[in-house]
Amino acid sequence: QVQLVESGGGLVQAGGSLRLSCAASGRTFGYAMGWFRQAPGKEREFVAHINWSGDNTYYADSVKGRFTISRDNAKNTVYLQTNSLKPEDTAVYYCAARPLRATMTISDYNYWGQGTQVTVSS
Repeated sequence: QVQLVESGGGLVQAGGSLRLSCAASGRTFGYAMGWFRQAPGKEREFVAHINWSGDNTYYADSVKGRFTISRDNAKNTVYLQTNSLKPEDTAVYYCAARPLRATMTISDYNYWGQGTQVTVSS
């Protein structure tokens, strides 16, 4: 069993930054991690993913160049650095875990955190 706990969300002005964290516990060795988000009235969408070793990352076009995903396996933590935030980035951000290969597909992920709210004011 894997447990995921996100933190670091908050209220920020447009152009600002936040660093989201996802602390994992349980058997996570070899797991890929992803960040997803869900805005009010919208479906959950892919944001970024990273493989176990951290040397392969992928981003949604909407965040490419502004967000950076990273991980520290010694701390069992995955991060999402969000820069140049826009009001349209407002959403609940979720981290998710799955064994082996990272994917963009929500249904591929076995474990989810409870989410952390990011609100960007204009």
